[in-house]
Amino acid sequence: MSNILIIKHGSLGDIAQACGAIQDISENHPDDQIHLLTTKPYYDLFKKNPNISNVILDKRLSKLNLIYLYSLMKEIKKYSFSKVFDLQNSSRTSFYKKILFPKATKEIWSSSETTLPEGTTKQDFDKDSVLERFDHQLKSSGIKTFYTTKPDFSWSVSDIAHIKNFYQLDKYIVLFPFCSPHLVLKKWPYYNDLIELIEKKFENQFKIIVAPGPDEIKDASNINSLCILDNGKALDISQLASLIKDSSFVIANDTGPAHIAAHLGSKGLALFGSHTTAYKVNIETQNFKAIQAPELNKLSADKVLERLNSLL
Repeated sequence: MSNILIIKHGSLGDIAQACGAIQDISENHPDDQIHLLTTKPYYDLFKKNPNISNVILDKRLSKLNLIYLYSLMKEIKKYSFSKVFDLQNSSRTSFYKKILFPKATKEIWSSSETTLPEGTTKQDFDKDSVLERFDHQLKSSGIKTFYTTKPDFSWSVSDIAHIKNFYQLDKYIVLFPFCSPHLVLKKWPYYNDLIELIEKKFENQFKIIVAPGPDEIKDASNINSLCILDNGKALDISQLASLIKDSSFVIANDTGPAHIAAHLGSKGLALFGSHTTAYKVNIETQNFKAIQAPELNKLSADKVLERLNSLL
């Protein structure tokens, strides 16, 4: 039995996307121990993943913090990993490779760099969709893929009966009108207009709810909907996944919850501006679709309602 390492730091949407690749790696190594290196926000979440034997915490302190770096490398080396699958493919994980396996080829260290198609630059390769890149990386590393291009995030859910009972949730539509402060270009500005249209069309068929993150609770007061919390705190990722899975419909900006919804098989709609495309981030599924607009502030609430109605 060998030890296999997977590296996946985040963000939330990336975590949902990577779970198919993680499952394929695990199923190709049935007699090995699968370890995963991740960051604090996803440490407890990944402990629930049935394809992972052990989770290792990377605090991602400065690379100039030699004491921390030495401690982390020592922790990783003690497992004598026979193979590493770098699903983060960042400058940081490339730096780790230089320390741990400086001369390793794709047989030992699988990454987008070590498996780059011949005659293709990484810049051109990165133009492909996320899941296509994962699929190429794993196949080039000897992994037979089945789940990589169709991730299933259902392993992440938890029991939220107490939350649903407290807010009397039965049939409900979840909105995710928030985004990171540095990604305001992803933010659609007409959620309150949409809420008014939904309530007018469907009357009392659905509750309209939001589930803000820890830094979004104050902003949630600006949305004319029911704010879902757990004893005054933001839901954790597993609770959020359960709330999404049990919903009638999800409408979201291009953020982590949209990717969770897509890979839970939920019905929903993601709203895209010109920052990227739905194709590149692989968000569209049988139930979850996207609207692409050159400028999000020119995408009307009526247009979104029209798509919601056709999909619901």
